[in-house]
Amino acid sequence: MPSSADIGTSREALLDRLRGQGLIVGDGSAFGMPIPTVEPGHEPQGLLDANRQQRAIVTCSYSVPWPGPQLCAAWVERVVEAAGFGFYLGSARDLYERDCALSDTSALKVGMAVAVPRTLSPGLAANLGHVGLYIGDGLVRESVDEAVRTVPLELWLVAYGLMDEPRWGWLGGLAL
Repeated sequence: MPSSADIGTSREALLDRLRGQGLIVGDGSAFGMPIPTVEPGHEPQGLLDANRQQRAIVTCSYSVPWPGPQLCAAWVERVVEAAGFGFYLGSARDLYERDCALSDTSALKVGMAVAVPRTLSPGLAANLGHVGLYIGDGLVRESVDEAVRTVPLELWLVAYGLMDEPRWGWLGGLAL
């Protein structure tokens, strides 16, 4: 796992790049939204605090293969299904609107979907959104154009949370 200093350095480098592209304005906002972060005292659940069901989702996130480009929601749905919790169909935007209502990082639990309804990802229409899975210890697993990868939550929030508020929740209201 990257150290908090490494994440901080990477976060600042990402913010500098976004400023250079004109995506972040002088007051530190983007598209009128504050830059998302994990505030002290609002840390999400750690993997060691997760229950058996939550850990099953994490385990399956490492065994479910990459489905192909622009299929982040399909990958999340397959992971949850592989963990034995049913199949919940929808686009990333659907999952955001239907299942993700929480925005305080202290409410973020292992196995929850983390999503945005729109994204600035190159080559994607802005209204497609993006979704991944929180796997604990400040990390998110996600399916992107070339593979499934693990990224620090702090960087995920900055990279995807510029246009809309990132939110999280249990697919299908599972409440594990």
